[in-house]
Amino acid sequence: MAEAARRIDRIDTAPRFTAADAEALNARFAGVGTQAMLAQVLRDGLAGRIAAVSSFGAESAVLLHLIASIDPGVPVLFLDTGKHFPETLAYRDELVARLGLTNLVNLTPDRALLASRDDTGLRWSYDPDGCCEIRKVEPLARALAGYDASFTGRKGFQSATRAALPRFELDLTDAQGRLKVNPLVDWSADQIEAYFAATGLPAHPLVVQGYPSIGCSPCTTPVAPGED
Repeated sequence: MAEAARRIDRIDTAPRFTAADAEALNARFAGVGTQAMLAQVLRDGLAGRIAAVSSFGAESAVLLHLIASIDPGVPVLFLDTGKHFPETLAYRDELVARLGLTNLVNLTPDRALLASRDDTGLRWSYDPDGCCEIRKVEPLARALAGYDASFTGRKGFQSATRAALPRFELDLTDAQGRLKVNPLVDWSADQIEAYFAATGLPAHPLVVQGYPSIGCSPCTTPVAPGED
């Protein structure tokens, strides 16, 4: 692990992190509480240059609050796709002010790419994956190239594919060994709800309108009782 921490400054000639580094971090923090783990990672620089990726969605406030309580200067990357609900943008601004976050980074799609591949702004209606590629995947990949690791808000209860996620893993989209850190992966929905209640964090305004998951407005709908 010490070797991994040293080599993050040599990203052009060697991987930032390896699978063995991720395994060592998972072993090191097995059984350690989330806040204590975050404090060590941030204060000791165990993940090198790290940013939080946040959608400012339904549950985002929890991770942002935990990070801000340790270091409010951690970069927070927000994908400003141009298709968000106005409520999400207002919620973003509210949380930034309330938590004292000092390094919000709004990522926007490349204008030339939008002009050539989505000049009408309607690509979501016939090619949603292509729309996400332009408005989310490409801008995020471009921004993350400057970091050694990223915090995500992924949780095991959200889907079957996330049930076995570790706290630390390699980002498989990055050939240089970028690390993904999933601080809330072992939290339950009840724990998330309890944290909101205990801290008085505001809920996303669309949650009470039946939106348990909130993304871009054209592709997000309320969920009826019993509906997936």
